[in-house]
Amino acid sequence: MEKTPTCSPSSSRLWRPAAQRNLRNQWANLSSYKHKWASLSSSARSHATSLVNSSLSLRYMDARDLGVLTDLPGIKNKASLKLFKQQELHRSKLLASYKNMVAIVNQMVSAGASMRCFLKGVDNSSILQYSNSALNSTDVGDGGGIPAFTFRSISSFEELAKELIHMFILELNLKRLLVIEFFSISNEDARKDNELSWQDELYSGEFDDLSKCNLYSTEACAPLLPTIKGRKPGKLKLQAEHQPDEDVLQVYLTTWLADVNIDKCRVDEILTSVAEEMNVTLV
Repeated sequence: MEKTPTCSPSSSRLWRPAAQRNLRNQWANLSSYKHKWASLSSSARSHATSLVNSSLSLRYMDARDLGVLTDLPGIKNKASLKLFKQQELHRSKLLASYKNMVAIVNQMVSAGASMRCFLKGVDNSSILQYSNSALNSTDVGDGGGIPAFTFRSISSFEELAKELIHMFILELNLKRLLVIEFFSISNEDARKDNELSWQDELYSGEFDDLSKCNLYSTEACAPLLPTIKGRKPGKLKLQAEHQPDEDVLQVYLTTWLADVNIDKCRVDEILTSVAEEMNVTLV
């Protein structure tokens, strides 16, 4: 087995402060991204709820009793047009929130991949500088495996970050499925224009974004199928021609709220452990 190159005592003393600064920055970023995810997810659910409400109102407009308004000429057509415009607005806002959630997960991935600290220049130089990108093949950026603070090595911090980020990646993919399902609820004419399959891009450049967090299969030319943490992905059946009833839509909204792939206790446990090791506060 190839051993991790060791640093000289002098460079190790200088490497550790640089590595500590970088780790604090990256974990502060991860904590911030977690909060941004929560905010975006909440906004997206609000847009999805509004989309569901306007779509159901539009679906049942013909059968609705308007009371004294029934005899007003064109009242149902005008109400339907307004609901349709609301539907399109909420769909647009839901998509924008989803796109921002993809961006946040990619920022998480970037932070998780930027925890190493590499030497810039020559080890025996009088001035040592460090970077979070490798400049030569002999430096793996982990200080020879020594603890960056008290106990944990760079690899240990990376493993914790990987575990945390993986939860959000899985949840993002599940939410993509829900977005497609929410988009399927519309009247007959609009459904033909908005009909989507799992293989379709929801916005321009989405597949490139999903590739950055390993959610796109170049072999299948499609996003990876969604799954629940700890389980294998099953078969995906999108029923584009089927209009989900109110109970199913409520399940979708509840599933969105639950963040079923994110173990919030474990996320807090990871952040608390890292914060204690680095002697900082991650909220």
